[in-house]
Amino acid sequence: MAKTKGICALLLRALALAATVVAAIVMVTSHEKSTLFTVTFEAKYSHTPAFKYFLVANIIGAVYSFMVLFLPAESMLWRLVVALDVVITMLLTSGMSAALAIAYVGKKGNTYAGWLPICDQVEKYCQHVGGAIAAGFAGVIIYLLLLLYSIHNVLNPLLV
Repeated sequence: MAKTKGICALLLRALALAATVVAAIVMVTSHEKSTLFTVTFEAKYSHTPAFKYFLVANIIGAVYSFMVLFLPAESMLWRLVVALDVVITMLLTSGMSAALAIAYVGKKGNTYAGWLPICDQVEKYCQHVGGAIAAGFAGVIIYLLLLLYSIHNVLNPLLV
């Protein structure tokens, strides 16, 4: 039973690593140039601070997941892992929120502020950003499950 739970935790951590790495890679590769009425403009993730924050949050989540994969099961550091799981989950959630807000403005615009939607002109860019956000959302869900699992293990150490 304990071995099955260990494998489950390892699988969840590997999935979290994969989701955050995929989100980071897809966000980094999101760029497109477009011409509108003889004016050429470029859309890149690095032009938006919220997308940079999303990228950094996912990189931090990926590095953390990678490091925890190699933590011995007998280590007393697992109590610290619970606290760090909370921090990483909140970091990924805030990065996701920031990216979603900007993606919504890019898709729908904001008539009150006079911001026009850009996804009609740079569809490939918006699809890349949407893919990164989907992978990031999967990472947040997996980290939430990991957090609940970690809390359960610390509160019930005899079950592991």
